Amino acid sequence: MAARALGGAGLTGALRRLISAWAILGGLLLMLVVTVNMVSIIGSVFGAPFPGDFEMTEVGVAVAAFSFLPYCQLIRANVSADIFTSRASPRLVAFFTLLGSLVALGFALILIWRMYLGLLDQKAFQYTTAILQFPHWLAFVPILISLALLALAALTTLQEDFGAIRKGASHV
Repeated sequence: MAARALGGAGLTGALRRLISAWAILGGLLLMLVVTVNMVSIIGSVFGAPFPGDFEMTEVGVAVAAFSFLPYCQLIRANVSADIFTSRASPRLVAFFTLLGSLVALGFALILIWRMYLGLLDQKAFQYTTAILQFPHWLAFVPILISLALLALAALTTLQEDFGAIRKGASHV
């Protein structure tokens, strides 16, 4: 499945490549967070910790975690209860897979709405982190991009799922 995430032609292929690149950026961000923590721990031993390391960890991990959601949806790596469908027909499995894509789409749309309102609140009240004075609303921007990509990934898998139901098979 993961290899298919990078492939494809046209708009869907471009979307798959964009989502894959976004997940890689999230992984690089997570590696940066780990590096900052290592530098801070080593610095603490010598009396020079990295100021605001926990703030950067909090923001970095949140942004990275959201960046992985679209990729997980695209390659269908979300949680599934195969024990309940192991003896089901391919058509029924395809229906449940379609239902999962619908839930992912709904989840993404609700979170886009609520996170956007959160961004507006954070910006209006000028909330910042305590040490670095990093504006909270800035972290919402890549999270909203991730959620928009999640919605597009869910639409892509939904389209595949409708095709699978018509054929009576499953993509999983």
